[in-house]
Amino acid sequence: MHYVGLGSLDAPIYFYIENTPPLPFYQNLDEMYDMQGEDIYQIGQQTGNHWRKVFNVFAKLEFERNPGDFKTWQQLRDTNLLHSDSQQCLLFNGSESYQPTSANHMERIHIVIGKTYADKLGVAACCQWLNEFFAINTNTRTIVCPYFDYRQLSNVKISQLVRLIQQL
Repeated sequence: MHYVGLGSLDAPIYFYIENTPPLPFYQNLDEMYDMQGEDIYQIGQQTGNHWRKVFNVFAKLEFERNPGDFKTWQQLRDTNLLHSDSQQCLLFNGSESYQPTSANHMERIHIVIGKTYADKLGVAACCQWLNEFFAINTNTRTIVCPYFDYRQLSNVKISQLVRLIQQL
């Protein structure tokens, strides 16, 4: 299996996102990359608000799910999100790496970010839709959630997603 993305493949949850940061390094990435130092800050500075929101929502989710020793979601984002010693994995090549029948797949929870992307991967049709925002397939340990944006995945919906994760 060939994975392309950010963070650690040892993470208990794999997140699948359709797009990559619009910077040459990330556009040309062909393997896993562990975020370093101020990488997340630099992506936000160089690409604008879109990726800043993605990382902020991701950090809020991870902080609510498992705050660890972090005092705030901002501290988690700035010092640990998608680093080599983190417990997060964000995959860019979902169509290649999302394999619901592989043994490796069943060891983890899989979250597809965005209904449109889930439709493209053929995941949405295999899930039970709980409402207009979330779908789940307990057999493949897969959740479809709104896109990582404040308007689509609000704090209330982040809490709903954490509860769904805890059910799997």
